[in-house]
Amino acid sequence: MTQPPVGIDRDDARREVADELRDPGYEREGLWDRFVRLVSDAWDTLTDSLGGGGSWWAVLVIAGVLGAAAVLLAWALRGAVRDRTATAGALFGAAARTAAEHRATSAQLAREQRWAEAIQERVRAIARDLEERAIVSALPGRTADELSALAGRELPAHADDLAAVAVLFDEVTYGQHSGTPDGYATAAAIDEALRSARPVVATS
Repeated sequence: MTQPPVGIDRDDARREVADELRDPGYEREGLWDRFVRLVSDAWDTLTDSLGGGGSWWAVLVIAGVLGAAAVLLAWALRGAVRDRTATAGALFGAAARTAAEHRATSAQLAREQRWAEAIQERVRAIARDLEERAIVSALPGRTADELSALAGRELPAHADDLAAVAVLFDEVTYGQHSGTPDGYATAAAIDEALRSARPVVATS
């Protein structure tokens, strides 16, 4: 980062910050390396400027650059946390979709022979359908295993099938299985069977 000239005015300070943030090096560096470089450059500029009788506008420029870097770092870290939360076993991503939408996507993926993704979408269709019919409550971050356990209590006749689709989902999502036509057919058949299932009404 270049040292701001003595007597820099407010507009020059803003341009200095903007030029620094447009540096192509930002796109190539890792986030932590980027932040460390900014701090190091800012410290060098600060000591050089004040040691040579530089203007306090130089300090404001440095503060602006560091502030921008801090905002960038915080934004990236929040995004990383969201990504980990969304992918750490959860059935659904950030975008809410209906059961019908998941089924349509699943069918398209099956036509393309993308079996792992087709199975994932079909299991998501099962989960969303159970939520839409209030058989289970909607719960962000729910895993396939959690869905299987909860829905199995409400639909005991289908508990084994629910456990089976949870295993299918986990295998293609976390077990690095490629998925198979038979696996997709199993998920689709269970989905169709569950669409007409109703919770058991307790009797006194």
